[in-house]
Amino acid sequence: MDATLQILDFLKAMSHADRLRIIGLLTTQRVASRADIVATLRLPLREVVDHLVFLEQVGVIQQKEDVYELNADNLAVLGRDQFEHVRATYIPVPELDQKSQKILKAHLNPDGSIKEIPMQSTKLHVILNYLIQAFAPATNYTEKEVNQILRRFHEDTAGLRRDLVDAKMLARISDGSRYWRVEEGAI
Repeated sequence: MDATLQILDFLKAMSHADRLRIIGLLTTQRVASRADIVATLRLPLREVVDHLVFLEQVGVIQQKEDVYELNADNLAVLGRDQFEHVRATYIPVPELDQKSQKILKAHLNPDGSIKEIPMQSTKLHVILNYLIQAFAPATNYTEKEVNQILRRFHEDTAGLRRDLVDAKMLARISDGSRYWRVEEGAI
């Protein structure tokens, strides 16, 4: 199954209150028949059947004879696959001078996100030079896209965006509808 469709199906399964109630029931009772689920949760048979079919297709539950049980192993794998984000480890660019590498090591987490935005302008400039590498040259970005990129590094996207514009590393249209990376020497 396509990974995107698998994610969507998993989220659909987990976002419906009655499906969560069915999963909860199977967690506590281990197995239950359709009739047990209808009686315990007081849901119409047709709805229960629809939910069971969907949960079985997604792989959250399995049917054995006339009873359903939670597929706990598959549920754990599905959840882990969908929500476990492994971030790449930050490795300083070898071309950087030692001072810049030292500043980055001091202000970045092992995954490359920013621990704390430095107040000192020289240190901030090193961090901004690091951040600007996430933006492709000759590409236009909406404010939302800029925020998405910056959020990978730190939650203060507005401050970082403003700092990048003030440092003339990012340019924008006055209404903020379009941003782009400024090429070195262009300003």
